[in-house]
Amino acid sequence: MLATNQMVRDFPEPEVFTRDCPTQQILDVITDKWSVIVIYCLAYGPKRYKQIQRRIEGISQKVLTQTLRNLERHGLVLRTVYAEVPPRVEYALTSLGETLIDPLLAIANWSRQYFIEVAASRDRYDNQLP
Repeated sequence: MLATNQMVRDFPEPEVFTRDCPTQQILDVITDKWSVIVIYCLAYGPKRYKQIQRRIEGISQKVLTQTLRNLERHGLVLRTVYAEVPPRVEYALTSLGETLIDPLLAIANWSRQYFIEVAASRDRYDNQLP
């Protein structure tokens, strides 16, 4: 814990508290629950829309479409339309999107490692509520 706290103190303080901060703007894009899951899904390779929808439980068609468009808009996902009949569309991570795989993998590993502790804390907190 000390090493991490020292590491943070060694960096200049970011302006993450301002609206125009790049960190805050990027976090708005990539920390959306569905964005993270779609990026994780596409980390395994290009997928068609229905493949993504079937793979991600609980995502609606509307939310998946919005998420893919948003990720495409920000240069993280590439949408390729093939000139076939019927048309075929595939989604893949761009090289920029692929740079998110390691940080997301670190978060996934952290989640697996500490899930029981987080769940226990949540249960203790919830049991204290009136």
